Amino acid sequence: MRSAVRLLVGAMLGVGAVGAVACHRKVETQGAEAPSNARTTVKVENQGFADMTIYVLSGGQRIRLGLATGNQTSTFTIPSFLVGGLTPLRFLADPVGSSRAPVSDEITVKPGDEVTLTIPPS
Repeated sequence: MRSAVRLLVGAMLGVGAVGAVACHRKVETQGAEAPSNARTTVKVENQGFADMTIYVLSGGQRIRLGLATGNQTSTFTIPSFLVGGLTPLRFLADPVGSSRAPVSDEITVKPGDEVTLTIPPS
């Protein structure tokens, strides 16, 4: 079984405002269940102009995944030590040169999942 998790991170206008965040989980069955060491990824659809540094948040840790360039789609691997069984995670999109940094809702991710994070234009 392979799951696809879709998140939407939105930014409200204003100085220091944290954006509205919506989460949608879609499960797709594709044969057998993924092994516990399967690659877990996050696909970032950055529809805005600003480049975003993407972090995964887990248990008080903030781990940098990479830079999502504006108006492009980027894919990052979530470190395997963060994904064991069903793991609750959040994602933070920190725009380069700005003080706002929207955070997603907490979602449960398991090995082999593909998370899609959509950053709409602001």
